[in-house]
Amino acid sequence: MPLPDVAELLGVSVTRVHQMLRDNQLLAVRRDGVAAVPDVFFADRAVVKPLPGLITVMRDAKYTDEEILEWMFTEDDTLPGTPVQALHGHLAREVVRRAAANPL
Repeated sequence: MPLPDVAELLGVSVTRVHQMLRDNQLLAVRRDGVAAVPDVFFADRAVVKPLPGLITVMRDAKYTDEEILEWMFTEDDTLPGTPVQALHGHLAREVVRRAAANPL
């Protein structure tokens, strides 16, 4: 989801989205030179609540943004799907706990 679309979804300015990226509330990837945020990071027109904490825990453990995204989108047989999908349900705390327990 391009940053202007994120801003529209959240009802904020694009500069606020850039601030959210700097504040570890979101992560973006570049596709064909355009910064975009995965749409799975949102629910009910808001950032999934545990996401900023997960990003902070993983950055504190010295993961790069690319490593964080790779980990979040890698299938995990012990979860139903991927860690990012589990953030939407009752396993969100478990996902953050696992990220904190497995530093680089």
